[in-house]
Amino acid sequence: MMPTSPVKVRVPLTSFGHLITEVKRQFLGMEDPAAVKLTGWRKYFNSYTMQGRRNCVLATYSIVAVTMAAYFMHRQTKKEAQKNATP
Repeated sequence: MMPTSPVKVRVPLTSFGHLITEVKRQFLGMEDPAAVKLTGWRKYFNSYTMQGRRNCVLATYSIVAVTMAAYFMHRQTKKEAQKNATP
């Protein structure tokens, strides 16, 4: 069984973000903004909705994939240039 947080809701201590959210809600009276109130790019990239979280993950994976592809393409052209330069 996973340990639970000291706040009244059962949140595993391993999910630090949920613990912080519950502490803010119970002790400070702060509520997360509703997805309807979010505007602009915050509507699509946020940590409050599942769609926003998914979009953040997809954007991160995409950036990593594009960076790796660019690196390997650059490395390949460098090898070809060295091969053509040597007689």
